[in-house]
Amino acid sequence: MGEFDVKRLKVLIAAYACRPDKGSEPGVGWNIAQELVKHHDVWVLTRPNNRPSIEAELALHPIPGLHFVYSDLPGWLRWWKQERWEVHLHYYLWQIEAYFTARNLHREINFDLVHHVTYGRYCAPSFLALMPIPFIWGPVGGGESAPYSFWPDFGFRGQVYETVRNLSRWVGERDPLVRLTAHRCAVAIVATTETAARLSALGTKRIETIAGQTGINEGELIKLKKLASSSAHRPIRFISLGRLLHWKGFHIGLRAFAQADLKDSEYWIIGEGPERQRLERLAEELGISDRLRFLGELSREQALSTLGECDALVHPSLHDFSPTVCLEAMAAGKPVLCLDLGGPAAQITAETGFKIKAHDPEQAVRDMATAMKTLANDSQLRERMGKAGQNRVSEFYGWEPKRQFFVQLYEQVMKE
Repeated sequence: MGEFDVKRLKVLIAAYACRPDKGSEPGVGWNIAQELVKHHDVWVLTRPNNRPSIEAELALHPIPGLHFVYSDLPGWLRWWKQERWEVHLHYYLWQIEAYFTARNLHREINFDLVHHVTYGRYCAPSFLALMPIPFIWGPVGGGESAPYSFWPDFGFRGQVYETVRNLSRWVGERDPLVRLTAHRCAVAIVATTETAARLSALGTKRIETIAGQTGINEGELIKLKKLASSSAHRPIRFISLGRLLHWKGFHIGLRAFAQADLKDSEYWIIGEGPERQRLERLAEELGISDRLRFLGELSREQALSTLGECDALVHPSLHDFSPTVCLEAMAAGKPVLCLDLGGPAAQITAETGFKIKAHDPEQAVRDMATAMKTLANDSQLRERMGKAGQNRVSEFYGWEPKRQFFVQLYEQVMKE
């Protein structure tokens, strides 16, 4: 049976995060829904705070067969949702409300299967696993960890964060509802080997690997390809984008840049966060402040335009599930330097950039500095890696390949 001959199913998608005007997980929820509706009738269960942007988009571009159902906790359980950890608690409780909404909706619609899309955390349950129809879970992540040898560089605050993160995963793995979700899913979808190993330990019977949680749609790919620029008449520029958090590893990038000692070069950083002052002090200690630019927080359009003015992305994250920025850099024809950990290690190949082993900080800095020097001194290599990155994104990380993956998976699950 070919892809376009598949029976049109009635699919319920749970997408706590789902917005057409955002990237990351909200973009994942939206893009998966609008791709799947090309083959199936889709109902999306999400939160009311996503409603304005969803309805604004559908008013401009109606999508037949795509329905949205909005569900949230009672008002007295929503007022405290302010900080990151409180959002996780809200998400957990939202699962309960989502289940009862889905159960009532199922009596009316009679769905063929249910698919939990966002949030994609392997150590948080999905109560929709209790539905009396096949349940698909993912893509999920969160099994990635920062190697302990890197912890001393995090400072007290960062070490507390990593300790709490590990503790929350330990608790989550022992939550009977997480174990129930892992056991009842017809298939769990992952993007990294680390998360696959944790789900296997939880007893998940079938685990499928997808090329990342996030993706680049065709329109974005065309725009990003136009960002490629020549460095013939300007300094070599490295760039990092993201929140300035300890686990993003920007301190590793700065040390590598200093050690590479490239005279005619610059390092630009886009983003804000609690690590900015530490990074600024580190740059002064390393003697690279005059070649380092902190550009602060920019809009997505400004950030991507700035990316186009640079030559390579430095993304030394120590635990990342499926970073969109690496895909955006490849689509823009930029080589990527990352650590051989988590999602970036799955996204980047030897043809599209450098994956640096992460045994300890000194080795990682030394090897990343070598990679920086290699790229800075070889414009043809930068060009080859840039083109290879664009081809890789087109082949594996567009939303159309992901749609084909899900459609085929649905067909297999329904046959079984």
